Amino acid sequence: MKLNDRTVLVTGANRGIGRATVVALLEAGAKKVYAGARNVESLPDFGDPRVVPVTIDITNPRTIESAAEIANDVEVLVNNAGTLQFGSVLDMPLESVETDMNVNYYGTLAMARRFVPILEKQADAALVNVVTIAAFVNFPGLGGYSPSKAALFSLTQGLRIELAERGISVHTVNPGPIDTDMAKDLEMDKASPEETARRIIAGIEKGDADIFPDDGSEQMFGLWRGNYRDLEKAVYDMHHAA
Repeated sequence: MKLNDRTVLVTGANRGIGRATVVALLEAGAKKVYAGARNVESLPDFGDPRVVPVTIDITNPRTIESAAEIANDVEVLVNNAGTLQFGSVLDMPLESVETDMNVNYYGTLAMARRFVPILEKQADAALVNVVTIAAFVNFPGLGGYSPSKAALFSLTQGLRIELAERGISVHTVNPGPIDTDMAKDLEMDKASPEETARRIIAGIEKGDADIFPDDGSEQMFGLWRGNYRDLEKAVYDMHHAA
């Protein structure tokens, strides 16, 4: 799939990976990019008439329906919107765990359910869910985030199987630490959102089912692929060395 001359919807487009992905899509020659955010006033000025701001709160069915009526010509859906609540799985407020699950899993599921009927009308369409390398191993301190994203990874596998015969390719994006507001409290090397977005675009165009868009995620997935317990041990060692 080439993304030039395509119509794309990106949720969570006001900052971080979402914002950078909108810019990368414009650079790739996209015909139109719907930039979704809970508050469109928080969107940057992309300075390009191909960008169409759209109000989307993925936990609010009314705004999803309104967005689907506006973006009824979407060929590629990038479900980037997400949240991260810090805390230990043992003692963080249950409400924080529920927030992670409601946004990262249920919200993305709601988007997929509403937009699949739009995507399958296209000759060649794609659904892209931004997951995380933390779906492959639970990082202490991300007690609700990792499980919510693991659920999203599993959901995306199911979507890929079910949509294979409907002309919709399904992809996961699994970033490591990226230099965004969401990860500002994480003390580790981080990739830039801009380079991450460019590698996401490249992965979609190559047809990669699971995209690891930065060096950190590639290295961690390499450990997991060799022996998933090796990645768990690496996180254990990092946690207990802190």
